[in-house]
Amino acid sequence: MYTASANRYETMKYNRCGNSGLMLPALSLGLWHNFGDTGDPANMEQMIFTAFDKGITHFDLGNNYGPAPGSAERNFGRILKDHFASHRDEMIISTKAGYDMWEGPYGNWGSRKYLIASLDQSLLRLGLDYVDIFYHHRMDPETPLEETMGALSQIVSSGKALYVGLSNYDGPTLSRASAILDDLKVPFIINQNCYNILDRTVENNGLKETSAKLGKGIICFSPMAQGLLSGKYQNGIPDDSRIRTDGRFLNESRLTESTMAKITALSLIAKKRGQLLPEMALAWLLRQREITSVLIGASKPEQITANIKALDNTDFTDEELQEIDSI
Repeated sequence: MYTASANRYETMKYNRCGNSGLMLPALSLGLWHNFGDTGDPANMEQMIFTAFDKGITHFDLGNNYGPAPGSAERNFGRILKDHFASHRDEMIISTKAGYDMWEGPYGNWGSRKYLIASLDQSLLRLGLDYVDIFYHHRMDPETPLEETMGALSQIVSSGKALYVGLSNYDGPTLSRASAILDDLKVPFIINQNCYNILDRTVENNGLKETSAKLGKGIICFSPMAQGLLSGKYQNGIPDDSRIRTDGRFLNESRLTESTMAKITALSLIAKKRGQLLPEMALAWLLRQREITSVLIGASKPEQITANIKALDNTDFTDEELQEIDSI
């Protein structure tokens, strides 16, 4: 049985989520990978234990996280029931719907039917009455934005979520969605988007700028560019790496000569800073006032502990930033 550390909040930094009252840890734990049915249950438990003991109070899921879809929520729900029932009010638990989840016309995108049905299924798998944050996972070009935002409003008013968020939106669509949610008096507080040194999409599509203007938080996923910035591929492809064990999102074709040259150059900057490359990759995000939290992934507890070291040095000189940008 898990016993919480008495000093678990002492080293973590907590940031206000936009203009809301909610505080999130600077580092949150994402369960996109390694919590599905292919994972080891004992290792999953140890990762959650380690994260919580280090002050990571936010655990991020999605309806289709696995493999198989739904298995990450089910496995996390088991850990909650077995070990964290008395700590539920110390945790922020989020989930999402928007990508393909079940067969037929009602298991995808952004209809009211899909979003409400999906959250009901997620709550059953998690063993919870509500989640703290519920996200619409991606923009839907076919469903009226008013319908999708209306579903989020209904979800909050029914007590199934405390706050709502948007994921993978761009700046213009975020602005339209936020206006609708404001009219409906929905506590929309956060955007979740891919952001890292190698992927600057949110800087170019208006998401980062619009979030700041509207007073909404940003939580970044894939801060290591699916493992490219972890440093593990600089001397070949390890047998236990994501490329070898799960090639769905990162495969060998991504390890181009150009990309590896960038990673080598970034590693040299990190070394001069007294950091490892993954620490610098996280610190580069954490230094930005627009960023509320950064979602880390892990396949073992030690990686969580190592990532927290990024909080020790999030200051960059102008010269370092210019060199990183040039790379």
